[in-house]
Amino acid sequence: MAELFKNLFSKELMCNVSESIAHVNCDFYKQDFLSKIFIESWEEMEFKERMHHIAMVVRTQLSDDFNECVNELYLMITYLKSSGADKFKFAELAYIFIPDIIEKYGMEHFDTSVVAFEAITPFTSCEFAVRPFIIQYQDEMLDKVMEWTKHENEHVRRLASEGSRSRLPWGMAIQSLKSNPEPVLPILEALKNDSSEYVRKSVANNLNDISKDNPETVIEVAKRWKGNTKETDWIVKHACRTLLKAGNSEVLQLFGFAPPDKIEVNDLTLINENLKMGDELEFSFSLNNLSSKSEKVRLEYAIYYMKKNGSLSKKVYKISEKEYAANSVTKVVRKQSFKIVTTRKFYVGEHILSVIINGQEIEERTFELNV
Repeated sequence: MAELFKNLFSKELMCNVSESIAHVNCDFYKQDFLSKIFIESWEEMEFKERMHHIAMVVRTQLSDDFNECVNELYLMITYLKSSGADKFKFAELAYIFIPDIIEKYGMEHFDTSVVAFEAITPFTSCEFAVRPFIIQYQDEMLDKVMEWTKHENEHVRRLASEGSRSRLPWGMAIQSLKSNPEPVLPILEALKNDSSEYVRKSVANNLNDISKDNPETVIEVAKRWKGNTKETDWIVKHACRTLLKAGNSEVLQLFGFAPPDKIEVNDLTLINENLKMGDELEFSFSLNNLSSKSEKVRLEYAIYYMKKNGSLSKKVYKISEKEYAANSVTKVVRKQSFKIVTTRKFYVGEHILSVIINGQEIEERTFELNV
């Protein structure tokens, strides 16, 4: 996936960008620009390195005056829209070097930069670029973010939530909000019933970030929001996904998952207890509901992966979440791939599989992973 994203910055895209620069700079030379973009180290650069590099080169082609530079960026965006910018895959991400220019060169021009974020984000998300501004100007920036929650454009409203996430993937962490999420809660309150699913999903992700550092805050919000509307119910469930995976008893109880006193896991069987890299771990078990009434069950399994240092790292996978009939026996069969991928490195040695019922690990088996 990382390979795909870094290749969004293709030669075709840069030619498109060069045309937009030529639209605002009469002294622009396309071939000189492209040679500065596609330098010798280009192939070794990852996504964010390429983004920063493009931003730096584009900045050199625009006015030295920052306010005028921003106006030229507006004109470039207008040109890009008219020339079919959306023909490029993940176009909203491909042009993300534009807000990166604001981030890198606009920190001393607060008012101009904040207006630029609002104007640019419907074209390409400014969720990464606003974060240094929140860090340096937290009170002023969050006041502006609060204003964005009332904006007519869903992209700007989403920026209010997405930009203020404490742990945004790929973005720098906002340590002050990790320590104390209270300043961002009014923003999420204002957006919890937003008409856009795009915005509501961002609210849920923001809360899920908060749950990793301040679980009690999210539990309190979940209790207040749950049952208000179908929209807030969805947000609460999505926001609590990390707490549910962690087996937080208070959250499990909030969603109706009682301790599994009447649930048994029997006949946990591994088809092959000695795997090689690239194999699949296939396993099966019987889920027995011994109760005389149906039981709501969140069924998961965990793999304790061997790490390089010899310790184990737990990862939880969801199987299902549903009612199991009274006095029922359900056969469950699953496979877990050990195919080599870029997102996870496997190490040889003893691993553990465990079956989890409503947050409690009920049964486990060990297996070996070999070269």
